[in-house]
Amino acid sequence: MPWSIFTKNALETKNISDSHVMKHKQVLKVARNLSEPFKVTKGEKFRLKDMDPNDTLHLVSEDKPRAKEGLQVGVEALAELQDMLYAQDKWGVLLIFQAMDAAGKDGAIKHVMSGVNPQGCQVYSFKAPSSEDLDHDFLWRTMKCLPERGRIGIFNRSYYEETLVVRVHEEILQKQRLPSRLITKNIWRERFEDIRSFERYLSRNGILVLKFFLNVSKDEQKKRFMERITNPDKNWKFSAADAKERGHWDDYMKAYEDMIRHTATKEAPWYIVPANNKWFTRLAVAGAIINGLSSLDLAYPDVGPEKLKELAETQLALQKEE
Repeated sequence: MPWSIFTKNALETKNISDSHVMKHKQVLKVARNLSEPFKVTKGEKFRLKDMDPNDTLHLVSEDKPRAKEGLQVGVEALAELQDMLYAQDKWGVLLIFQAMDAAGKDGAIKHVMSGVNPQGCQVYSFKAPSSEDLDHDFLWRTMKCLPERGRIGIFNRSYYEETLVVRVHEEILQKQRLPSRLITKNIWRERFEDIRSFERYLSRNGILVLKFFLNVSKDEQKKRFMERITNPDKNWKFSAADAKERGHWDDYMKAYEDMIRHTATKEAPWYIVPANNKWFTRLAVAGAIINGLSSLDLAYPDVGPEKLKELAETQLALQKEE
């Protein structure tokens, strides 16, 4: 079972049973091992400088081919959990992805969610707010896109942009049509407070909130930008505006750190995922989602006596057709 290579005692666990139950338990165990080191639920003492963008836990570059096999096992497990989520129709899941440009958000979403039933998953990308958006509160445009019960909603960027790009470029804040007396030195603290309350509200209403900051280094971002410039197949990905934002790197890092410190909670944890190695980033993201879904006690709905009787009668009728 490819996923088993990522346990610390991989060499001693090659003979693990292939039974479905054993495989399920092993996947959950490894999912926890891959994601828990990067989980933040209390942000008071969080420091971004303590998180290494190159971290791959106990894995090395030679594990990359096997990591792809392991990701496929994780994708299959995720698909099974999502199927139960959809059938049970009680919980909803909100996945939020934040990162600097070229950190790999799109790729992580594409690869990790590749096995999920499209009927049970929705992806929304939030760019600059429209004029209509600016006529509402800063949570409005994202609240419209929250997932229904039984579905997974993915935000590629989110309401957190209102504490990041708007904070780094304060001229944007001046254009948001807020009453001037509300724009004070406390506005960021107030927005963090509003976000915590909002996410607590979602949690209390059956929405699992998992948040991912893909932590890429400045050097790695430069490398990826250069690849987009020199590789004709990737030219379309490059934006001069993205490169220009590098000039505000330190300001963004301070904003991200403050964001995580003030909004990491038990109800809505942040995962600070190392993003310099895409193959590991995707493994860690998959592990966190699997771990989160498994905490919901998902199961297919029970079938009562009347339904069983109906099934038996229908089966009999179909057999008679033969």
